[in-house]
Amino acid sequence: MSQIPSLVEFLRQSETQLRIFDMGRRVSKLSAETFNKVEQAQVPYPSPFMHHAWIALLMWNPKLKDQNVVWFLKLPLDEQGYLVQAARDDFMNRLMQNISNVLSGDPDSAKKDALQDNPFSFKPEQEKMAIFHAHATLAIGQPASQYYEYAQQYFDGQLGYDQWQALGYQGIADLVVRHDKGRNSEILTKAIPQLPDEVYEVLCTCLENITPDHKLFAALSARMQTSLQSDGTTANHVAAQIRAISNGHNEEAKRDLVLAVLNTEHALEAEVLAAIATRCNVSLRFPEVLKPYLEALAAGKSGQVGFSRILADLMFMPDLRALILHVFRSPDRSEKLSEAIGQMFGNNLD
Repeated sequence: MSQIPSLVEFLRQSETQLRIFDMGRRVSKLSAETFNKVEQAQVPYPSPFMHHAWIALLMWNPKLKDQNVVWFLKLPLDEQGYLVQAARDDFMNRLMQNISNVLSGDPDSAKKDALQDNPFSFKPEQEKMAIFHAHATLAIGQPASQYYEYAQQYFDGQLGYDQWQALGYQGIADLVVRHDKGRNSEILTKAIPQLPDEVYEVLCTCLENITPDHKLFAALSARMQTSLQSDGTTANHVAAQIRAISNGHNEEAKRDLVLAVLNTEHALEAEVLAAIATRCNVSLRFPEVLKPYLEALAAGKSGQVGFSRILADLMFMPDLRALILHVFRSPDRSEKLSEAIGQMFGNNLD
């Protein structure tokens, strides 16, 4: 291990309060202790996405909560999911160089400019920014956005469910992140069966970032089961619902829902296959789900490119790699799956 201090240790040297979020598959809290162990190559990154650790570091002074600073970092991982130490050291060297004026200038300004021209920084997509902003204001103790109250009123049915055009994505994100505050979970649960598809799909993309309680998960499951039996359901709608149920506690219920999807024509659609791979990867640890998923992926409309791209991400997870290789070696795999495997690996499956 180099003498360069860890990022967590470095940031804790000041009076700054620190909160870390994973920004990969979904927006979720990541403890500073866990990330510190990741930095020191003691443990692999817990939720890799596209061979990287995507993180947000939220820093603020408790006395000046409105003057917070956020860093978004994309750090490469090795084949076992550990942080690439050379990249970490390169990042820290660049960081130390950029804020070398801390002692002679304004520390807050130095933090804001610290990632200038840094190749490890990234800009999250808009929907993730909305969820992150909702998490950040909650963590710091700031009020939700100006759109929060309108979202509460809309989902509570006070405005009529057809009056959704004025809804702001940020308001929905605030409501979802604060689902355990007041009546919010009850409001969402009662609204789910009645929401127009357009609103429901947006809600689903937000719900993947929280762990729904039992009643909220049951409402999501019921609507999903109904929609899978409807001829008018689109692949985008199915993919959004997969995302909504993906972070629920009930693993058995999630497996049943994923299997239900795999038994429909939607299983061949690129967005549905991607949603299962990126959000329900825990369900794929079960052979009864993994095998039909891989068969659907091989036969899917995204073709060989989609098959290879998704498999490269899934096999990056150590717990899935061995399971996938076991299915690949199965003598009862389909000809289509055998062909896709051959295109990706040739004759080498080790």
